[in-house]
Order: sequence, then C-alpha cells, then structure tokens
Amino acid sequence: MPRYKIFIPALFIFSFFSLHGLAQMPKKIRTIIVDAGHGGKDGGAHGVYVGGLNSWEKDITLAISNKLVADLQKELPDVNVIPTRTTDIYQSPPEKADIANANKGDLFICIHADAVELRSGRRQIGSRIEIKHTVYYTGKGKKKKKMIKSRNVEVPIYEYYKIGTPRKGTSIWIFAAHKTSDKLKAIMKNDTSEIELNSGADSTYNDIDFSSTENRLRAQVYAKRYQERSIKLAALVDDEISKTDRPSLGINQRQKGIWVLQATNMPAILVETGFIDNYDDERYLNSDAGQQEIADCITNAVIRYKAQVENPRGSSTPNSGDSTINTNTTQH
Repeated sequence: MPRYKIFIPALFIFSFFSLHGLAQMPKKIRTIIVDAGHGGKDGGAHGVYVGGLNSWEKDITLAISNKLVADLQKELPDVNVIPTRTTDIYQSPPEKADIANANKGDLFICIHADAVELRSGRRQIGSRIEIKHTVYYTGKGKKKKKMIKSRNVEVPIYEYYKIGTPRKGTSIWIFAAHKTSDKLKAIMKNDTSEIELNSGADSTYNDIDFSSTENRLRAQVYAKRYQERSIKLAALVDDEISKTDRPSLGINQRQKGIWVLQATNMPAILVETGFIDNYDDERYLNSDAGQQEIADCITNAVIRYKAQVENPRGSSTPNSGDSTINTNTTQH
C-alpha cells in the first residue's frame, strides 16, 4: 500500500515534466489564419466625427488583411496562409474561430481598427424667427381679462457633432490570462495538439483524448504555451510598429476578454491598427501606403516569430518576457 502512494504522485510529476519538455520542442509554422474584423452587416467602428472620412472599420480591416495575406504568401511560400474572408461578408466570432480551428491553424492574426466614445460639441449654423406669446391680465374682479401679446423672436439654430479623439497609434491585444479556462475548452473541443511529439509528426493532426487526467494536464501546458507565444508575437509586432513614425501602444489584454482569441486553439493576437475616429489615423488607415506599412510590420514580425519558434537557439528576437502588458477594461 505505501508503495502505491509513492508511485502514483511520482508518475504524475514525471508526466508533467515530460509534457513540459515536449512543450519546449521546436514547432513548425505551417498554417496562418488572417482574420479581417467585422464585415457585412457588422460595419464595426465608424468615422463619424466632424471632419472625418465617414469610413467603416470593416472596409479598412479587409484592405489591410488582403495586403497582409499577399505579403505572407510572398515572404513565406512554404506556409499556408488562410483568410477568414476576402470580401464584404458577415461572419460571427464563432464562425471565425471555427474556420481557424478547422484549418488546423498554427497562428491566428485578427485585424481591427480602434475607436473610443467621442465627446459631442455644438455650433450655431443659423437662426430662425419664432413667434413668442406672452400671457397677461388686465382689470380686477369680474372685469379681469386674459390678454395675449405676440412678438417675433430670433432663435439660433445649432448643429451637434462628434469631436474626433486625440488618441492615435497601433496596439496589440492578447487573450486575458484569467481567460485560460476558455482557451482550454477550445483546445479540448478540437482535440488538437500545438506541439510536435517527434521530428516526423505533424502535431496539428494528432488526435488526443482529453478525458484522461494526463491529457487534461497536457491541455493546460498547451494553453500556457499559447499565452507565451501570443505575447512573443505581440511583442514582435509592437517592435516593428515602433520602427515607423506611428505611436506603438504596446501589448494589452481586456478584463472581459476577446472571444475570438479565446476560442481559437492556437497562439492568437488582435491588432488594433489605429483609431478610426482620429483625424490623422483615419486618413492613414484609408491610404494604400498606410495599409501596406501595417501589413509589412506584421509580416516582418511573423517572419521573426517563425524563426524564433522553429529555431529558438539561433534566433535573435527580443525577449518577449520583458514586455509590459497593459490590462484594460475597454477595447473596441
């Protein structure tokens, strides 16, 4: 009896560290999913501030995503790059996640444009004449009479409008650390492995029964690795953005989480490319040059990420563990 009490925990600990060791093995990046946020009936954020271009987020994200897909296909010809959409169609977050999971993605990159709640202003744009009536009485007692005096009054006409935000720049979002349970559900639901079990195996096609204690432990290791690799890619994208003239707003996570990032069983980031309700950012995001620059930054980051993941000892990428992650309560 005592021998079994010692043996079982020892086997459990050995399994954990064996799995942890597997998690550190190099992973080939074979499939990248690029998601253009919003689409169709879901227009996303709208540039409705005074002096704005009246553009829609869904159009900006599609343009940038299409450029990003083309860049990745050119620079990484050995990688299968799959867009969730290439036209103006609506897809729910579950549909987007299903596309990524069904295609056994090794990386999920979601493109969005940021927005904030805008302040309102008003200005006079003219005036109109209104008739004002004044009621008064004359006399007393039974002779008291009600009189009405009318006069013309000039009344100003106001126009109300939204004031553009001064906030600008690009930020990168990852799924919140406290949402790991959602990531575990995605992993176990899809029965896929994020790591290669040996040099000749394609890990994305290894079916795993997560009903066992050992494989549930394995799922936890995977989720932890997804978080680490999401941070790694986010740090690289932020680093590439910082090399441009644009403000790089760092790595962020939202308290309520971002559903599509939790529901994909792979490392995942969401790039808020800029503020659609900022005068300069909106014009940048709608320009071909701006869209291409963002696509180039993400592509360069992915190339560096791929090199670091596939050849961790020979890579010279920044240590993402030193990156500061901002925890925010709001995010578009």
